[in-house]
Amino acid sequence: MDSLDASEKVLQEAGQPLHYKEITSQIISKNYWQTEGRTPDQTVNARLAVDIKKKGDHSRFIRTAPGVFGLRRWAGEDDMDISDQDESKYSFTDAAEIVLDQYADKRPMHYRDITDVVLEMELVDTEGKTPEATLYAMVLTEIKRFTERGERSRFVKYGQGMIGLRKWMGEGLAFQIDRQNREVQKKLLSHVQKLTAEEFERLVGLLLGEMGFEDVEVTSYSGDKGIDIRGTLVVGDVIRTKMAVQAKKWKHNVHSPIVQQVRGSLGAHEQGMIITTSDFSKGAKEEAERSDAIPVALVNGKQLVDLLIEHEVLVKRVAYELINLDVEEE
Repeated sequence: MDSLDASEKVLQEAGQPLHYKEITSQIISKNYWQTEGRTPDQTVNARLAVDIKKKGDHSRFIRTAPGVFGLRRWAGEDDMDISDQDESKYSFTDAAEIVLDQYADKRPMHYRDITDVVLEMELVDTEGKTPEATLYAMVLTEIKRFTERGERSRFVKYGQGMIGLRKWMGEGLAFQIDRQNREVQKKLLSHVQKLTAEEFERLVGLLLGEMGFEDVEVTSYSGDKGIDIRGTLVVGDVIRTKMAVQAKKWKHNVHSPIVQQVRGSLGAHEQGMIITTSDFSKGAKEEAERSDAIPVALVNGKQLVDLLIEHEVLVKRVAYELINLDVEEE
């Protein structure tokens, strides 16, 4: 029999709701269902949840508490499923977080097992032939990206394809490092906000150079007509895009007239960018993305700090060696 039939049989015999781990234990010990999966309890949990989500009142099962399932024919109105899943679709990384958070019981899972649950619960829309490779690559990319910026990724890579959630690590070394990095990020933004307008423009010019821009030129502080830095973004020695940048060391939000001003100051074949220590209003964001006009890229204060850290401008990355025991523990 399949896992659902086996679950129903175990619940019939128990005569009461059971946690999915107990259901799985009894299924396997009584030889009602065989599986070669690494995490059979998570598979059972996911399949029960998917059956309830898809079939609703026609499902044989109900969820009576987090992780606890019973048979629908036992239930009164007050016993129905307490935690229906949101039917909206997620990115692979968001879906992986949901699976780890709800079904992993604070234990790392292999990315293939995570993908199996993600697909079974229909958390993502994908037509790719290798969704497990896509999920793993996106998780690793997020870890790398956040690490380079000194931020705390949602995920932890344990090796051999195993993934866990950072929040499971509590008050350990990773938590202390994350707290230190967050403090440095706050101090860095505060430092940048205290620069003079000219110093801020020079800093942005330096950052652009570290990001791969060529021919970076900080314009004269007076009479720059709204453009503070010009340069050429080079990608792979193939794509070359001329950029005109306005640097705004402001405390209040940048509004749409500034976006229009930058767009009106662009030269031939140039694209615009605004970098600020503050943020952008909703109108500014809409104006920057207006489909019938040249797009203007927007970088707010948080994104600026992320870029400074990623490219090690005004910060220094310090590495420490951490040793782990490489023997089996009894």
